[in-house]
Amino acid sequence: MSKPDEKPEVESIARNRRARHDYSIIDTFEAGIVLTGSEVKSLRDGKANISDAYGIVRDGEIFLINLHISVYERASYNNHEPTRTRKLLLHKREIGRLIGAIERQGLTLIPLELYFKRGIAKVAIALGKGKKQHDKREDAKARDADREIARAVRTR
Repeated sequence: MSKPDEKPEVESIARNRRARHDYSIIDTFEAGIVLTGSEVKSLRDGKANISDAYGIVRDGEIFLINLHISVYERASYNNHEPTRTRKLLLHKREIGRLIGAIERQGLTLIPLELYFKRGIAKVAIALGKGKKQHDKREDAKARDADREIARAVRTR
């Protein structure tokens, strides 16, 4: 049983709401992220945006591009660049799987969520394949049908 003054184990900072709409998610990974001190403080304030971010492979390492972490006002001259390229920390096996999937299958690396887990900043990344317009329409139809079924069951 948890104590009332304890923080939750996972504290969400930012979510990419469009990711599951625009991509078919194939596999997800949890990665650490290399940050500076002012970036961590800004994340603790909840000032991040991952909607435009994506992952790339460079020199056998995975990097996150366009992750926007706002400037920390009280960091003086030691502040960070808001959209700099940030390295992701993964096991060598996971990096190998990601590189293979990205290069061979033409998949995209998408961040789903940015969060603190036991005080350490993590990012949930996913391998995804871009959806076409007709795929999005089919998903919307299936969602509507499920909603109608649930509504019919509730009224009985």
